[in-house]
Amino acid sequence: MRAPTSFCLLAQRLWRHHPALLVGLWVLVQLLYLRKFHGPYFANDSARYLAYAANIAERGYFEPGHNLRYVLYPLFQSLWLRLGLGWWGIVAGQMAISALATRAVYQGTRRLSHGQRGAAALATLLFIAWPDIQPFNVFLLTESLFISLVALSFGAFTQLQSGRRKDWLRLIAVLILTALARPNGFLVALAAALAGLDALRRRPDRRPWRAALLALVLLSPLLWVALNHQLATYYLMDTYQRGELIFRYQLWAVHQAAPLNMPPPGTGPVARVVYFGAHNPLYLGRLMLGKLFVFVSYLKPHYSLAHRIIGVVVLWPAYWLAARGAGRTEVWRPARVFLAAIFLLQTAIIMLTVDDWDVRFLAPVLTVIFVLASLEITGWWADPKPATV
Repeated sequence: MRAPTSFCLLAQRLWRHHPALLVGLWVLVQLLYLRKFHGPYFANDSARYLAYAANIAERGYFEPGHNLRYVLYPLFQSLWLRLGLGWWGIVAGQMAISALATRAVYQGTRRLSHGQRGAAALATLLFIAWPDIQPFNVFLLTESLFISLVALSFGAFTQLQSGRRKDWLRLIAVLILTALARPNGFLVALAAALAGLDALRRRPDRRPWRAALLALVLLSPLLWVALNHQLATYYLMDTYQRGELIFRYQLWAVHQAAPLNMPPPGTGPVARVVYFGAHNPLYLGRLMLGKLFVFVSYLKPHYSLAHRIIGVVVLWPAYWLAARGAGRTEVWRPARVFLAAIFLLQTAIIMLTVDDWDVRFLAPVLTVIFVLASLEITGWWADPKPATV
C-alpha cells in the first residue's frame, strides 16, 4: 500500500503548486518552439504584414484595401520596428500578450466554476500544451495576437458578473481590438451581443428586449453595408466554382453535376452569396458540409498520422464534452452563450467561405472548446451551485 499512498502524497504536493507548474510549462513550451523554428518564423503571409508595418513605422502610412482588415497586427509590429527591436521584439510582444491570455483562461474558467481550480487548471493546461496554439507565438502572423485576444475577451467577459463599470469598459476595449485583428474578429463582439440579447430576453421586463430588437432593425442597413465591406476583397464565387474545401487545394474538392447558376455582374458581395445559395442549394449544401468536416475533424491532408490521431483522440471527445458543458445550468448562462456563439459563428464563417490547409482558423476558437469541456469534466465530481443569471 506504500506505493499508492506515496503517489497520492506526491500528487497532492504537486497540486498545491500547480499555478507555478503551469507557468513553468508555459515558459518551457515557448523555449521549445523558439528552438524548433530557430527564432522568429517568417511564414508565407509575413512579408505583407512586415511591409505594412514598415510603412506605418516609417511614414505613418496605412495601406487601404484588403490589408486594412488586419490593421491591428501591422500596427502592433510597427511599434517594435520603431523601437528598433525588429522580429525578436515582435515575438517577445506576442509572447507577453500570450502570457496574459493564458492567465485570462485560468482566471475566467475559475470564475465560471465558482472558484474551483480543477477546471481552470485543465483548460489552461490544454491551452498551453495543444500543439497548434502556442507555436503561433513565434510566427510573424496575425494568429498569435488573435488567439490571445479571443482568450482575453473570454476573461474580460467573465468579469461582467461583478457588474462594475470598469469591467464593461475593459470588455468593450478588448472586443474592439479583437475586431481589428482579423476580418472575422467581429464575431467575438457579435457573440457578446448575442449573449446580451439572450440575457435581455430572459428578464421579466420585456421592454429592454423589444428595444434591442428595434435597434437591430434600425441598424440593419448599416450592418449590411459593413458585411459587404468585409467581403469586398474576397473572391468567394471563384472558390465556389472550383468546389474548394481547402483554399487552393483541389484533391479535396466538390465537383458540380450540372452547370452552376452564377450571380449576374454587379451583384454585391453578400447578395452574390445569397443568389448562389438560392440557385444552387444542393451544391452549396455539399460544399458547406464538406467544409464543416474539414474544419472540425482535424484530419487535414498535410498532417502527419500522429497529428491526426491526437485530434481524434483528444479533440473529438472535447467537442462532445464542450457541447455538454454549454448546457450546464450551474455555469453562468451569458458566458455559456458567449463561448458557444464564438465557436458556432466561426464555424458558420468557414462553411460560407473556405478553410485553410492548417488549423489557423480553428486554433483561435479552441480555447472555447477547452474551457467548456473542462467545465463539464470537473462538473462530474463538483457539487452543483446555482449560477447568477
